Amino acid sequence: MPDPGAERPLRADAARNREKVLRAARDAFAESGYGVPLDEIAVRAGVGPGTVYRHFPTKEALFEAVVAARLQDLVADARGRADSGDPGSAFFGFLGRVAAESAAKRDLPDAISIEGSLRDELNAALDLLLQRAQRAGAVRADVRTPDLIVLLKGLFASLANVSDPARRDLVFAVLADGLRPPPGGTFWGQCGPAPTRRGRGDPYPK
Repeated sequence: MPDPGAERPLRADAARNREKVLRAARDAFAESGYGVPLDEIAVRAGVGPGTVYRHFPTKEALFEAVVAARLQDLVADARGRADSGDPGSAFFGFLGRVAAESAAKRDLPDAISIEGSLRDELNAALDLLLQRAQRAGAVRADVRTPDLIVLLKGLFASLANVSDPARRDLVFAVLADGLRPPPGGTFWGQCGPAPTRRGRGDPYPK
C-alpha cells in the first residue's frame, strides 16, 4: 500500500518547468548574487511567477537549491584537503579555489553568508583546515574562522568588479600574506608599541 506521506513525482511538464527555473536561477544568481528578484528569474525561465512559487515558496528555498551542489563540493574539497601532509598548502590552496570561484560567480559570497546547515558544514571544514595550518606554523595563531569569513567577504567585495586576472591574483596574495605569521613576531612588535584604547587626552578614537 503506498505511503500517503510520500511525495508524489512531478508531472513531466511540472518537472520541465522546475528545471527551467533552476537553470535560470543558476545564471541569475551567478551574475547578480542573491539580490536578483524572483520575477526576473521567472522571466528568464519563460514561466510565470506563480510557477516559481509553486516549486520554491521563498527565494531562500530557491537559492539553497541552486547553491547546494556547489557548497557540498566545497565542503568535500575542504575535508579532502584536511588529510594533506602540507597543512599550509592545503589551507591556502582551498582559499585560492574559493577566491577564483567568487570572481566567476557572484552568488558565492551570499552562499557562505546565509544561514543554513551547508554553511555550517563549510565553516566547520574551513575551521579544521585553519587549525591544522596554525599548528604547522603556516598561519598566524590569532586568526579564528569568523575572522577569516570577514576577510573573505572583503576579498569578494574587492574582486566583484575586477576583470583583470593579475589584479585578482595580487589582491589574493596580499590577503594570504596577511594570514601568514609575521617574521619578527607581531605586527605591532615590529612597528613600536600597540595603540591603546582611547583615554582622557588620547588623540586616537576607539
